[in-house]
Amino acid sequence: MQAVKSKVSGFTIIELLVALVILGLIVTAAAPVVQLTVKRSKEQELKRYLWQIRDAIDAYKQAYDDGLIRRNANITGYPPSLKILVQGVENTKDPKKKKLYFLRQIPRDPFARDSELSAEQTWMKRSYASSFEEPKEGNDVYDVHSYSKEMGLDNRPYSAW
Repeated sequence: MQAVKSKVSGFTIIELLVALVILGLIVTAAAPVVQLTVKRSKEQELKRYLWQIRDAIDAYKQAYDDGLIRRNANITGYPPSLKILVQGVENTKDPKKKKLYFLRQIPRDPFARDSELSAEQTWMKRSYASSFEEPKEGNDVYDVHSYSKEMGLDNRPYSAW
């Protein structure tokens, strides 16, 4: 009788373990790059949203200065809230009294952690009357900042952007 030789092909346990270790090292090395990419993406979003909101605030103030928004001696000309930028205000120079809109929607701070907050509540607002060093809310919205205390890639806290 002849002995039947069978050739078994496949991976040994050692080969599988080595492959898993190599895969684990690759994933471990890639994790910081992925985290950096996500953070950079959020920072770009934050910059874009801050620009949009600040541009809308400036446009509102310009419309007030141009007499398109009803003047009042007790107000600075800055919007009383971020909501008004979306809701719009009556154009006093338009015979049909159409509204002026400055934002389509209030963007949400990408670094806000509490999902229960509205988009407006995710922003720290500074009134015209408050100082730059100690921003406080007041009767108007002069500027906005992030509430986040995290540091950006440029080593500045997001709240200082």
